[in-house]
Amino acid sequence: MGKYIIEGGKRLVGEINVTGAKNSVLPVLAATVINNDTSTIFNCPNLRDVEVMEQILKTIGCKVNRMDDMTYVDSRPINKMRISEELVREMRSSIILMGAMLARFGEVEISYPGGCEIGPRPIDLHLKSLRELGAIIEESHGFLYCKAENLRGCEIQLDYPSVGATENIMMVAVKAKGTTIIRNAAREPEIIDLQNYLNVAGAKIYGAGTSVIRIDGVDSFNSVEHNIIPDRIVAGTYMVAAAITGGEVVLKNIEVEHIQSIIAKLREAGCMVYNNCTTLKVIGPRRPNAIETVQTLPFPGFPTDMQAQMMALLSLANGTSIISETVFENRFKHVEELVRMGANIKTVGKAAVIKGVEGLTGAKVSAKDLRGGASLVLSGLAAKGTTEVDNIYHIERGYDGLEKILQSLGADIKKI
Repeated sequence: MGKYIIEGGKRLVGEINVTGAKNSVLPVLAATVINNDTSTIFNCPNLRDVEVMEQILKTIGCKVNRMDDMTYVDSRPINKMRISEELVREMRSSIILMGAMLARFGEVEISYPGGCEIGPRPIDLHLKSLRELGAIIEESHGFLYCKAENLRGCEIQLDYPSVGATENIMMVAVKAKGTTIIRNAAREPEIIDLQNYLNVAGAKIYGAGTSVIRIDGVDSFNSVEHNIIPDRIVAGTYMVAAAITGGEVVLKNIEVEHIQSIIAKLREAGCMVYNNCTTLKVIGPRRPNAIETVQTLPFPGFPTDMQAQMMALLSLANGTSIISETVFENRFKHVEELVRMGANIKTVGKAAVIKGVEGLTGAKVSAKDLRGGASLVLSGLAAKGTTEVDNIYHIERGYDGLEKILQSLGADIKKI
């Protein structure tokens, strides 16, 4: 299982490179199925979730080779329409394979997805949208049986700008007859990355990054080389690491436009942030300021995936802050662990009230999910004494070599 042992109180100083985005590489790997050819993906982070997606591709017959941060996929030999139940249960985003397989073969059988338990993330939006495009989907015994003999473009109005549903529709629509328009589409940078990958492969998609995406169906695809965008949540996490330790950290390989909401909140908390297009420097304050409210929202709002890390920082702030979580219901599991370390946090429904304390104390804590686990590591960096974080397999789903990067900045952290 593994755990991190952290001796707190070290100021982080130095520079790091930000790895490729987990939430971008997973849909792009799923999309390699559509193109009956080869794809070479660069800047792939070395993560458990990426391994699981590569395993799924192998189990359906793809040839997959991994070298450092490059993944090569040949999807020509696919010979199975059923996607392994154990692997799907391990990772929620495997559901986007549904759209890719329907586009290529017109059929797929997949179990209901798993992933972090951060409240219900229903896939009914995905199913409703795929049905509008002409898919016939039957649900029984925890499996989805999908068939699509003639996919036709249509106009889809999403009730909520769901990232996964937007991606699934894009993947099916690239092979549908005619034009598909998605309204109230998710606007996340990862959607733009998927559009760029598919367009290089021969698709005709316009408007990713805005709330209206238009897709003209095409018949054939070609081989692709594609570079994954940098991970904005990984970048945000190391920015908070600099802030919470009063450190000075330079991040390279970032897209400043993708992290504007995080920069704004860190400045409010008293950090100095300097940037040009691909490099950013964060200098942490002696003690953070409280922030009146942080509200999580779909992009370009403050990311729900940064809420736990921000809470760790604000638990040391001078004054009272309020975080309101509007995206996922059950996303405060890290609160009781932070309280063990001396934080003063009360949750009421979807809001958390954080009264800043002078200092945190090391304790034995447990990661309950990916980002909550990251917030415990950040708190440990700033706490007095020793912090032990267990269940770190959650954290390793989203951070490539977290302890090594923190060590390179001067943190006293080891993995055992």
